[in-house]
Amino acid sequence: MQNKSAIKIFTFLFIAVCVYHLSFTWVVSKVENEAKELSNGDALVEANYLDSMKTEAVYPLLGYTYGECKTKEINLGLDLKGGMNVTLEVSVIDILKALSNNSADATFNTALNDATELQKQSNQDYIVLFQQAFEKIDAGAKLASPSIFGTREMQGRIKYESTNDEVIDILQHEVDAAINRSFLVLRTRIDKFGVSQPNIQRLGTSGRIQIELPGVKDPERVRKLLQGTAELEFWETYSNQEIYPFLAKANQELVNINTADGVLDSTATVEVEDSVITEEVVVDLLDVSDSTEIDSSDSGLSLIDEIEEGENVSDDKSLSSAESEKQNPLFFRLYPSITQNEQGQQVLASGPAVGTSLIKDTAKVNAMLSQPRVKALFPPRMKFLWSVKPIDEAGRTLRLFAIKVADREGKAPLGGDVIKNARQQYSQNSASSEIRMVMTPEGAKIWKRLTADNVNSSIAIVLDNYVYSAPNVLGEIPNGISSITGDFTLQEADDLANVLEAGKLPAPAKVVEEAIVGPSLGKKAIRDGLSSFVIALLVVLVYMIFYYGKAGLVANVALFANIFFLLGVLSSVTAVLTLAGIAGIVLTIGMSVDANVLIYERIREELTAGKGIHLAVSDGYSKAYSSIIDANVTTLLTGVILYIFGSGPIQGFAFTLIVGIMTSLFAAIFISRMIFTWMLETNKEITFSTKLTEGLFKNVNFSFIGKRKMFYALSSVVIILGVGSFITRNFDYGVDFSGGRSYVVKFENNVESENVSAALKGDLESAPQVKTFGSDDQMKITTKYLINSVDLDVENQVKAKLEAGLQTLGNGYEILSSQKVGPTIADDIKEKAVWSISFSLIIIFLYIYFRFGFEWRLGLGALIAIFHDVLVVLSCFSLLHGIMPFTMEIDQAFIAAILTVVGYSINDTVVVFDRIREYLEIHRKKPLAELIDSALNDTLSRTFNTSITIFVVLLAIFLFGGEVIKGFSFALLIGVVVGTYSSLCIATPAYFELSKSKS
Repeated sequence: MQNKSAIKIFTFLFIAVCVYHLSFTWVVSKVENEAKELSNGDALVEANYLDSMKTEAVYPLLGYTYGECKTKEINLGLDLKGGMNVTLEVSVIDILKALSNNSADATFNTALNDATELQKQSNQDYIVLFQQAFEKIDAGAKLASPSIFGTREMQGRIKYESTNDEVIDILQHEVDAAINRSFLVLRTRIDKFGVSQPNIQRLGTSGRIQIELPGVKDPERVRKLLQGTAELEFWETYSNQEIYPFLAKANQELVNINTADGVLDSTATVEVEDSVITEEVVVDLLDVSDSTEIDSSDSGLSLIDEIEEGENVSDDKSLSSAESEKQNPLFFRLYPSITQNEQGQQVLASGPAVGTSLIKDTAKVNAMLSQPRVKALFPPRMKFLWSVKPIDEAGRTLRLFAIKVADREGKAPLGGDVIKNARQQYSQNSASSEIRMVMTPEGAKIWKRLTADNVNSSIAIVLDNYVYSAPNVLGEIPNGISSITGDFTLQEADDLANVLEAGKLPAPAKVVEEAIVGPSLGKKAIRDGLSSFVIALLVVLVYMIFYYGKAGLVANVALFANIFFLLGVLSSVTAVLTLAGIAGIVLTIGMSVDANVLIYERIREELTAGKGIHLAVSDGYSKAYSSIIDANVTTLLTGVILYIFGSGPIQGFAFTLIVGIMTSLFAAIFISRMIFTWMLETNKEITFSTKLTEGLFKNVNFSFIGKRKMFYALSSVVIILGVGSFITRNFDYGVDFSGGRSYVVKFENNVESENVSAALKGDLESAPQVKTFGSDDQMKITTKYLINSVDLDVENQVKAKLEAGLQTLGNGYEILSSQKVGPTIADDIKEKAVWSISFSLIIIFLYIYFRFGFEWRLGLGALIAIFHDVLVVLSCFSLLHGIMPFTMEIDQAFIAAILTVVGYSINDTVVVFDRIREYLEIHRKKPLAELIDSALNDTLSRTFNTSITIFVVLLAIFLFGGEVIKGFSFALLIGVVVGTYSSLCIATPAYFELSKSKS
């Protein structure tokens, strides 16, 4: 083996990197196990313990905290952990209406309606469809008309002479910006959920945003927070000096409440040292004709280190934490906003920030300040709000602001709807960033009064009840044009500008797809997934030793190395491991032996030819490389297509498969080769068979070409029956393809699906589809009731109707999971399914065409076999749905199975074609039929071994992997059998038929 030293060094480094990344999962698991032991089953105690450990160093060797380790561990998906997955779609039509000031123009509104209808049959951008519809209604109409987009708010960007194309470009920019702002707002809201490892991402340019929240227990709260329009508000504030006396009284009152033996002396006074402003105001008031500047710099806290260490304000540092908290319950959690004067004395800091608290303590501070007796001490209608982001680098502390509520109805003096535009720019006086904010004329009037009343005071910029900035007003701003300055980074300034813009347009986001998995179902999924993994692994290990002897042991070492490398890579990219991902790992176990099988079969052939062990091993590896590369590249291409066109768990499966193919190649080719080299150099005995398997498949001489017509007839019968079944019975489409809502419900006692359907018929307006899901006490209920409703409360309405019907059965129940797919999402999924299968076929054909010397007959033969496999699997699902004791739905998982079957089928076919190509070069004068039969018989051992290992692995997934992926694994089982059959009995005979006519 060439470059042994380089390969050894790379292997060592690869192992070290995998160990490093997997160590975080081990550390997190250790901490969470400790939490379970300490809590004795109390979920609240366990959660509080883990929350307290977030900022504690639990990885001493590298200095990482639990929170940091948590972000680096292998993530578990919703189907394993429970939680909620939501896809939101930002309403482009509402953005356009807002940009036009809700224009009443007939052409404009008709075009909006027409574009909405066109989008149902088209994949084009909504803005493009809107322009087409607008110009079709009235070719001479101008979008820049004052009655449409030529409004005062759009002045400077849209002129009366602007062409429709120019206006469309501006509208596209505005829509993209609005979606980006929605993304920013949603990301900020998600950060406040307290969910570990949330995930949010934009889905291409579709205007859709996908959010995954593991462990969420209140889906309704999630829906409200995610779908609510962003509330941007400008509030007046109290100063720290004004509020501190009240905080001191609150602290004492909490002592009285806790001890329950004293009453606050209403005559008591709190001595407060005169505050001293220790920081110079950097920016002077700019009273210029076009803009005025307000300062956003906040006074720093000099005692932040003490806050991070949980110190309290008591002068007695020797007091224990418990005693300190008893004496100062509020100030133990909320550190007052103080600084030092020139004499080194602690004095109250200027500004509206009244205190700082560790994030983990904010809930306790809120609870203390909301107690009626404490709340009564503060000015009427005053409220406290936290800063949106931590103020320290470690991300552990937040500031608390005192907000002045002057309006009796509790409304802010100014709302975000008055923002005309906000942009990040560089300060004229320095290289720092600032935000230029322009208000509408109506907003400018209120802003003028508000700033005049608050000169040298702060105004808080609040979004969704979190303070983003609290700039100090340096003077009256008469024209609504302001510059907010401060110690902003470029990113911070851009984020604040986006926040201000977020209040400008109502861009509501509606839920178009949703999945909720209960924690109990997630735990069962983990057990099922691990069971299938262990059983499949054991079967493969035993089989390899049984068939290949000591060489089988080497293959098993390579297999363990492959699993280790695969998990290491998944951990390094913080991939989300779903149940489909576990299926991908289990399938990788089966497929990873394929490379070893190819190598071993070649070595056995060389040994049979009389070569010595050293030369046989060397030549076996050399001759197997071509087949290994071709077989795995075609499967890899299928995985890539699946990843590009899939979403959610399907992407997880595809990513796992892609990584698994690459790591298995490395393990099989390099790890096993290094072991064999060591064994040969140390004169260790190597065997590539056992007494039971030594002569298997050696003298087989089956005429595949001679019996091809029998194979054609057999396949035709199955496909014709499938087509007939499709015409008469169709498929059992899942909600992924049909749209609707589905619920998995577990009952206390066994139920009949007909009884459940009848009980729900009245409440859901029509009988839902009800199918047994696993055991007889578990049902999957699918309905289209209110699926087109845009009401924000529609999920609660449907669930209430569902529960009302279920209660009439008199049988206790639990909703384990739910899924919603809107009609537009269902259409997109179907379109992606067609494209993914079509692209995979085209790419595979092109690869074989170029790889096999522009021999199109081989490529076409492979495509015929793939079409055959897909049709047979579809036929089986049409024929057997409703007959088999599990769901056989056509959904995203089924498409993943089809593409995996395509990958496996081409994998097997390419190995056979590779041997045919080799024989064509060696035996040029041999009859083609005889040559093909020889190639098929010579590769029969490899075909059998690969197929049987993968089949056994899939059987383990099918039997022990759980109900959720039973249909998926059944499709793969059929696919492996059919794929093996087609590579031998369809692909090569098809190539033979095409080659007979070659002139």
